[in-house]
Amino acid sequence: MSDTRIVSLKENTANPAPLGLLAFGMTTVLLNFKNAGFIEMSPMILAMGIFYGGTAQVIAGIIEAKKNNTFGLTAFTSYGFFWLTLVGLIIMPKLGWFPAPSNNSMIAFLAMWGVFTLLLFFGTFKLSRALQFVFGSLTILFFLLVAFHVTGKEEIEKFAGYEGIICGASAIYTGVAQVLNELYGRTVWPIGPMA
Repeated sequence: MSDTRIVSLKENTANPAPLGLLAFGMTTVLLNFKNAGFIEMSPMILAMGIFYGGTAQVIAGIIEAKKNNTFGLTAFTSYGFFWLTLVGLIIMPKLGWFPAPSNNSMIAFLAMWGVFTLLLFFGTFKLSRALQFVFGSLTILFFLLVAFHVTGKEEIEKFAGYEGIICGASAIYTGVAQVLNELYGRTVWPIGPMA
C-alpha cells in the first residue's frame, strides 16, 4: 500500500499593501513639505526616496505578485522605481555622471507618470474609496507638478506641495487602516466599500 499525503497550498503570506502604502505616503509627505516650502531638499528626503519610498515599495510589489495581485504588483513596483528614478535624477548630475535633466525632460517625466497614474486610477473603481482618493489625488499632483514646470510659477509648486501632503497623508491613513482593521478583525478606520 502506498503512502499518500495531501499537501495544502493555502496562501498565507501577509498583506504587503500597508507597507507599500506607508512607504509611498510617508515619502510623498516629506517631499511635499519641501514643495510647500516648509523644509529644504535634503539627504533625509533622498534617503527616504531610496530606502523607504523606493526599496520598500518594490518589496511590497514583489510580495503582491506572490499573492497574484496584478494591480498591487504593478502599482507598488512602479512607484518604488519612480522614487529610485527621481532620486537618480537629482543625484547623478551632482556626481557629475550626467548633466541635470532639462525642464522639458522633467515635464515629459512627470506627464508620463501622471498619465500612468490616471490609468491606474480607473482600476481603483474595483477597490476601496480610500484607494480611489490616493490615486485620484496623486494624478492631480503629477499634473500640478507639470504645470509648475511649464509655467515656473512658485505658487503652483507650493499649491502642489499642499496637495501632495494630502495625497501622502491619505496613503498613510489607508495603510494604517488596513493594519488596524486586520488586527482587530473589524472596521476600526473605514476605507470605504469595495466595489
